Amino acid sequence: MSNPQQLRYSKEHEWLSAAEDGVSTVGITEHAANALGDVVFVQLPEVGDTVSAGETCGELESTKSVSDLYSPVSGEVTEVNEDVVNDPALVNSAPFEGGWLFKVRVTDEPADLLSAAEYDAFVAG
Repeated sequence: MSNPQQLRYSKEHEWLSAAEDGVSTVGITEHAANALGDVVFVQLPEVGDTVSAGETCGELESTKSVSDLYSPVSGEVTEVNEDVVNDPALVNSAPFEGGWLFKVRVTDEPADLLSAAEYDAFVAG
């Protein structure tokens, strides 16, 4: 499993892209997608919602369990990935590409986001 070097990661297994015009993309990691199993339902925040770093902002339901989705940063949701809502399996098949979840205009970013190498070490235990 290879986590893209340009992303940052939360200990709740979300990834965050670098901001473009103040907006970052959020998704879950391949590690999280594999742990969940086949994702069958995704509940995302709505455009215009305010999310807070470390707080629940949605749900991912798989054949095994229901897991909370946490926002890695604080800000306003600017876009949600309707493709994932319509085809939740994208979270499993392309977690870093087509399986992204939402975009957020970042107002506050916690200092504890991990680099790819730090995240790899974290999931390795």
